[in-house]
Amino acid sequence: MSGARPEAWESEFGAKFCLPEIFFWALRGSPHLDQEDVGNTVWQLSGSVSGLTPEERELCGDSSRQAGQSHKLIRFRGFILLLTFFIYTCYHMSRKPISIVKSRLHQNCSELINPINDSHSFNDTTWCNWSPFDKDDYKELLGAVDNAFLVAYAIGMFISGIFGERLPLRYYLSAGMLLSGLFTSLFGLGYFWNIHMLWYFVLIQICNGLVQTTGWPSVVACVGNWFGKGKRGLIMGIWNSHTSVGNILGSLIAGIWVNHQWGLSFIVPGIITAAMGIITFLFLIEYPEDVDCTPPQHHGEQDKDQDNPEDPGDSPYGNRESSVDTTASCSKEPCPEPAAISFLGALKIPGVIEFSLCLLFAKLVSYTFLYWLPLYIFNVAHFGAKEAGDLSTLFDVGGIVGGIMAGLISDYTNGRATTCCIMLILAAPMMFLYNYIGQNGITSSIVMLIVCGMLVNGPYALITTAVSADLGTHKSLQGNAKALSTVTAIIDGTGSIGAALGPLLAGLISPTGWNNVFYMLISADILACLLLCRLVYKEILAWKAALGRSSGSSLALTHP
Repeated sequence: MSGARPEAWESEFGAKFCLPEIFFWALRGSPHLDQEDVGNTVWQLSGSVSGLTPEERELCGDSSRQAGQSHKLIRFRGFILLLTFFIYTCYHMSRKPISIVKSRLHQNCSELINPINDSHSFNDTTWCNWSPFDKDDYKELLGAVDNAFLVAYAIGMFISGIFGERLPLRYYLSAGMLLSGLFTSLFGLGYFWNIHMLWYFVLIQICNGLVQTTGWPSVVACVGNWFGKGKRGLIMGIWNSHTSVGNILGSLIAGIWVNHQWGLSFIVPGIITAAMGIITFLFLIEYPEDVDCTPPQHHGEQDKDQDNPEDPGDSPYGNRESSVDTTASCSKEPCPEPAAISFLGALKIPGVIEFSLCLLFAKLVSYTFLYWLPLYIFNVAHFGAKEAGDLSTLFDVGGIVGGIMAGLISDYTNGRATTCCIMLILAAPMMFLYNYIGQNGITSSIVMLIVCGMLVNGPYALITTAVSADLGTHKSLQGNAKALSTVTAIIDGTGSIGAALGPLLAGLISPTGWNNVFYMLISADILACLLLCRLVYKEILAWKAALGRSSGSSLALTHP
């Protein structure tokens, strides 16, 4: 190709290629171009543009505009991914401080020096604790504080998705972040206002749980509006690391003040979250149409004839990359606004109920680690409050890797349910081993925390992101993306019931021994796996059918 004149491109591809289009195809790694000949071809074309006819110059102009519009779409997609990443990082960052501060609210005061002017007696071992968490029932009270947030979050999530489909996402998210920052800060202000009433902390947690439900359905709906189905698992797996990044930042920020003025462990994340709410109001773009870009195609041509458990419009080996890459153009033509789906209508989408129930148990395990892991390390490994909080962040580091791996594998195999099931199967023995040998040394603790984080948070991340977006743009909806927020809210709301049960059960069971807590987590993990058996079976049948078609095509070619 290197010695061909520009006219040769017309006979080979059916159209003349122009200089901007060469750069466009080279950027996308198109198979139409030999990458070694791109430079030579560009040189030839740049020297011959002056000899083109008016029709050919108009074609070049159209190609230039198409390339520019495609780059515009890529820039906006990158911006939306980054902005929503920071948005939900702040949401999770504001949830984490309570798990770090728990070990400060109740600790062994005999190891600390009692201030000279303190009114407590010398033999008082609770003088350094924060009332009302200074009694022997502190684990139950701390569990009640956790549960107040999580129950409110679970109940509010089912309602939040319905509002999210009908209200502007920019206003909805901004208001939610501002209120979340307010209530997070109010919890910390209880330290400076010297509040020792349980109802105050419970009430603040309830309010915070309700307003935090504005976050997840909205950000998933926004990302789903911009990205099609191709490579969704990988893209959302990387994007979903905001959950773990938020947990890590929340732990590190809270750890700075946990041993001194623990109120700042809540106030600082609250201020950051509120500030991010203002940025969201100013810069969030909800739909591609808002900036004259066409929405992505959520289903390819092959989707019409395939049957897949979580998306009948997708085969295990077919059309993996069609949608993200095919929509690279912009249009200024207005589109009719689709009607929002009902709650019952969203439940009827194939796969929604199975994945919702699976997430209930998967999130039970994940949130028990989220809220109780620092206290477990503090009590079992005998680290300080700050050191226990820092070490617990390794679980979230593993969660980042697990979410990306789950998305990548499920994209390659197109087996969302099978990927989740395998990771859940591996997580059960790993949690058992971590409880028994994970605290034998710092090295084993680090390695097993990372591995547990990968296997526990991988399925949780995949279901709440790529699976939710797949089901929210299911082909049975006939292109109506207005179901995204409702479907996401149903799946995550059901999962949040498990998130509420996990820490509550941990608070009730932990007085009988941490071994029993881990048995409970392993049982929940196995139940989550069993709930996906039907979908896994359907995926295996789809793979066998695809392999059969592939073998038949090979035989037809070799034996004419």
